[in-house]
Amino acid sequence: MTLNDLDVSGKKVLVRVDFNVPLNANHQITDDTRIKKALPTISHLLERGARVILCSHLGRPQKKKLEDGSIDVNKFTLRHVVDRLAELTQATVHFSPETVGAEAEIMSDKLQDGEILLVENTRFDPGETTGDRDLALKLSRLADVYVNDAFGTAHRAHASTAVVAEFFEDKDTALGFLMAREIQEADKVMNSPQRPFTAIVGGAKVSDKIKLIDRLIEKANHVIIGGGMAYTFVKAQGGQVGNSICEDDYTELALSLLDKAKRENVEIHLPTDVKIADKFSPDANTDYCPVDQIPDGWEGLDAGPNSIIAFKEVILNSKTILWNGPLGVFEFDAFANGTDSIAEAVGEATRNGAYSLIGGGDSVSAINKAGLADEVSHVSTGGGAMLEYLEGKTLPGIKAITG
Repeated sequence: MTLNDLDVSGKKVLVRVDFNVPLNANHQITDDTRIKKALPTISHLLERGARVILCSHLGRPQKKKLEDGSIDVNKFTLRHVVDRLAELTQATVHFSPETVGAEAEIMSDKLQDGEILLVENTRFDPGETTGDRDLALKLSRLADVYVNDAFGTAHRAHASTAVVAEFFEDKDTALGFLMAREIQEADKVMNSPQRPFTAIVGGAKVSDKIKLIDRLIEKANHVIIGGGMAYTFVKAQGGQVGNSICEDDYTELALSLLDKAKRENVEIHLPTDVKIADKFSPDANTDYCPVDQIPDGWEGLDAGPNSIIAFKEVILNSKTILWNGPLGVFEFDAFANGTDSIAEAVGEATRNGAYSLIGGGDSVSAINKAGLADEVSHVSTGGGAMLEYLEGKTLPGIKAITG
C-alpha cells in the first residue's frame, strides 16, 4: 500500500516520523530539515481529513541519564518541537506528555479532523529500542492506521519503527512519501544507473564500509576511495602512511577488494597526494606529500591538489554519482578542501545532467556546509539506514510494511 491508497478521512493515523533534530543549549531547534522532510506526508494526511498522531525519538535519553539515574526530560522532550511543527504545518498541534497510556489515548480520541497530536519521545520508554511488543501494542491503540516515514531509523527493529505494524491490518499500513522516495532513489542508483556510474566512498574506517565497497564493485564503473580509509589501501600496497589512521587488520581485505575490482573491470581511484599534519588539530603544521610517502610523526588529513583534480575529472564524466563519506577531516577548515571540492564537482556534474545521491551522514553535513544541497538530485535523511540499504540489507522498518 502507498500513502495514496489509504482511506484516512476521519481516521486516526499514527505516523512514525524522524524529529531527532539538533537543539542548542536553550533547547531551540538549530536545523529543522527533518521536520520539513516529513511535511509532504503530514500535509497529505491533514488535507484528507485525517487525525494525525506523530511519534518520534529525540536523542538517546536512556544512555544519557542524570546522576540519580532518571531521564533528563527537559533535555530530550519533544515538547521543544511543538511550536515549529505548528508553524510549518499551520495546523493545531496538541502535545501528550506521555508516549502511550490512558492520557495519550484520551487525547487521541479527542482529536478533530485536520489536527495533530505529538506524543512524547518514544525512547523515554526502554522498550522502544528493544522492540518491546507491549509498547508497540499500546502505540497501536492510539490509531486506526499506521504510516512509517522515518527512514533514518528504518534499520532499527524498534517498537515504533517496525513491531507496531504487526498490530494493524495490511490495508491500514503504508510507507510515507519520504520513506518511499528514499527507497526509490537508492534503487535507481544501485539497480538502473545511467553510466558511467561513479561511487565516492569516504570516512575514517574501511571496516565501516567493507560491504558497501564490495557491493559497489559489482555495480559501479568507478569507485573513488578517500578519507581515512584510503590509508589502509595504501599501506596494503606497501606505502608509508606515517601516523595516518590505518586498520592493519584490514590490509588483506583491502587487497582482495582491489583484486575483485580488477576482475570486474572497475576502476578504483585512490589519492595520489595528501595534505598532511603534524598533529590532529585545526592549527597543526601542514605540508603536502605523495600518499605513499607520509613521514613518521605526520598524518594525512585531506586529499591533495593532484588527487582532487583526478577525482573531479572522473566525477564530471559521470552520469550517476553516489557519495557516502567525506574525503578528509572537513570539520577543520584547514582540511576541508578535498571534501568541498568533491561537493562542488558533484553539484556541477548534476547541473550538467548527471543524477547524484548523497548517501546520508557526514556527506549530508558536507554538502550542506558547502551550500550545495539544492544542486544535487537527492540528499538522504538516513545515515546508517541508507548505508545498510545500499549494502543490500533488508531494513526492518521497510519490511514491516512491505513484507
